[in-house]
Amino acid sequence: MGKKKRRKKGQLPFRINILFFVVFLMFSMLIMQLGVVQILNGEAFQEEIDRTIQDTTKIPVPRGKIYDSNHNVVVDNKPLYSITYTPAKGTQAEDRLKVAEKLATFISMDSEEYLDGITERNRQEYVYLKDTEDAEARVSDKEAEELSNSDYYNTVLERIPENQLNDFSKQQLEVIAIKKELDKAYSLTPQIVKNENVTAEEYAKVAEHLDVLPGINATTDWDREYPYKDTFKSLLGSITSQEQGIPADSEDYYMTRGYSRNDRVGRSGLEEYYEEVLRGRKEQIQYTTTKSGRVIDSETVVEGKRGKDLVLTVDMEFQEKVDQIVREELKAAKSKHPYANRFMEDAIAVVMNPKTGEILAASGQAYDKKDKEYTNAEHRTLYNANLPGSTVKGATVLAGLDSGVISPGQRFKDSPIKIGTGEEKSSYSNSLGSPNDIEALEKSSNVYMFYIALKMGGEHRYPFPNGSKASFDTAAWQQMRNYFQQFGLGVKTGIDYPYESVGYIGESGNSPGLLMDFAIGQYDSFTAMQMAQYVSTIANDGYRVRPHFLKEIREPGKSDEQLGSVYRSVDTEVLNKIEMDESFIKRVQQGFRQVATNGTASKYLADKDYMPAAKTGTAESSVVENGELVYTENLSLVGYAPYDDPEVAFAVIAPNTGIVTEQHQIQHMIGSRILDAYFDMKDGNDEESDQEENE
Repeated sequence: MGKKKRRKKGQLPFRINILFFVVFLMFSMLIMQLGVVQILNGEAFQEEIDRTIQDTTKIPVPRGKIYDSNHNVVVDNKPLYSITYTPAKGTQAEDRLKVAEKLATFISMDSEEYLDGITERNRQEYVYLKDTEDAEARVSDKEAEELSNSDYYNTVLERIPENQLNDFSKQQLEVIAIKKELDKAYSLTPQIVKNENVTAEEYAKVAEHLDVLPGINATTDWDREYPYKDTFKSLLGSITSQEQGIPADSEDYYMTRGYSRNDRVGRSGLEEYYEEVLRGRKEQIQYTTTKSGRVIDSETVVEGKRGKDLVLTVDMEFQEKVDQIVREELKAAKSKHPYANRFMEDAIAVVMNPKTGEILAASGQAYDKKDKEYTNAEHRTLYNANLPGSTVKGATVLAGLDSGVISPGQRFKDSPIKIGTGEEKSSYSNSLGSPNDIEALEKSSNVYMFYIALKMGGEHRYPFPNGSKASFDTAAWQQMRNYFQQFGLGVKTGIDYPYESVGYIGESGNSPGLLMDFAIGQYDSFTAMQMAQYVSTIANDGYRVRPHFLKEIREPGKSDEQLGSVYRSVDTEVLNKIEMDESFIKRVQQGFRQVATNGTASKYLADKDYMPAAKTGTAESSVVENGELVYTENLSLVGYAPYDDPEVAFAVIAPNTGIVTEQHQIQHMIGSRILDAYFDMKDGNDEESDQEENE
């Protein structure tokens, strides 16, 4: 029994020792693991602990291209080297200055654009950051206690001596210029620091030293390029610069649609109208940052895709020909009688397909009196409204026929009309006889249109007893304008463009004489685009179609040189059908045809084998010179061809031509030459197609 007890006492310490040893080993391993965690992986694990929510930034992509109807590039993207800055959250002014100083050793910012933009405030902030203690010493502790933080800071800056603000080296000025650009950046939003004239050497140096330039990146930006230079450019429009970014007055609109403040957007023309199509899809990168704002991980969550491409209805070769024609005839008109034509500043023309509404060309040529140069100003086809003269008489005749105040074939003796004590109103000639409705268009009788206006106003005496007071119902104004509006005169054409003028709508008044003026195009004013839609409606048997610049939208191509698949095509859209007997429209079409064969445009159009129809117009106009009104004329012409199956329509107006009617028929020259150019190109294209088929 005693021996057994001794053996039991001997076994117990041994087991305890083993247990202590195992515990010792476990603690040792735990301490070693803790050391590994703290010493080797401590920083990584701490970053994991300090991770914030993930933020997403959006990287701009190239805008869509713009092509003409033959798929020639009209607006392209030119790649540019670009240096950008994307600050982390919590980045301070001191941090940006350090980045600027490092970046200044790799890029040059010594151009006037950058250095002239440095303000006194920029200089003060630089001096303050370089020696904060010295700057703050100029404000006493007592003053500091009485000032708010912002007032204290402003006071410190204001007390920096002038000599410290002017004694900068070129290198220091470049640093200030760079920091100024860095200061514009928003957290996790790329801000362009320099994207003009970045050299390949600068790009390479920055790209090589990104590890010492926190937030800086060397990337590619894009600028718009115009292979046809200024041709059609004022209608193509423009985009904002990087400095401008999105317009301040539209910030909410763009920000809610995923834009950043420094994004470039269309600010005019087709660039603005089709912004949503051209903008593309930004590349989205998701960043994971520490609480201090340092980026520790990034991932592309949405691949970027450049904007869709636009294919226009305009043929740039034809557009260039039309520009040349308008410019040459404007020069010729001004040279024929320089003094009389000193007020002649422009000539405007629109060419469209009357059946589809496709704009084939839109030309505005402007003369700069100061520089004595001619420039493209195509936007005037939509912006400038002028008195159209007799070109609107087709609408007047149709108003008379449909309202029943005249009947087909009815005749009126073309003799002057005088209402009360007013001025006598007459046609341009006293030898027009007694025309019917068709002949009144052919010969451009004013008196015929006067009788239509008088009858619509309730005056039915014929011949009108000169010197008498005419009966007049003011409701005739709205009735007449309603007819005109069916053709697009006095209302928007509906064209795909951010702005178009509806012209000047004069006051109705109680005077029958004013309605008589309206009936011959001497009261309300219209744009060349409205006039083109008007004559197209007549050519198109009374169907008014919406004019449009866009033919189709294409997806980006697989390569930069090819178009992608069709995303959407623009179909013909009929806005309205003229509500009247079709035979009435046929009579006006016949009248327009006779204008070209026997009437006021026959000298220029009668021998054309493409069978044109047209209507001429001359409107009395005036300009102010030295406080006095000076008489001028607006010369206009509308037409289409072929007469029996129209495929092209046009409107031409040359405002303020002085007495050029006696010297140079600019409107006829432009109109006939445009039709010649159109059919010459068409015949040439047909011949090429035939040759290709034969081959």
